[in-house]
Amino acid sequence: MASRFQLRQRRDVTPFLLAAVRIRRQMLRSPGVVGVSLIAKPLAKTFYTLSAWEDRDSLNSAVAQQPHLRVMERFRSRTEGSLFVFWSVPASQSRPDWDDAHRRLEDEASKAPHY
Repeated sequence: MASRFQLRQRRDVTPFLLAAVRIRRQMLRSPGVVGVSLIAKPLAKTFYTLSAWEDRDSLNSAVAQQPHLRVMERFRSRTEGSLFVFWSVPASQSRPDWDDAHRRLEDEASKAPHY
């Protein structure tokens, strides 16, 4: 799974980064996690995540826990253009990498309606 979060205002960058670090710790302790990674581009107000899970149920269970739920509620109105992409790979294949994740996010962004 990969995600991109674009914050609306610079004043939200530091609180979002601190929350992202807490969520990363939560995810790393969650059952079914294979790995979690974060790229922060604070000057661009943009954050990327890349995570690998044994299955979709493990991911869904983790995001339904605190502090993830509280952070989603807090920042929902402070983000714009958030993207999420999900895909599966055989266990024998190597873990997803950032190049692949960025390509998938760009593909998803190109499908989004532009007003």
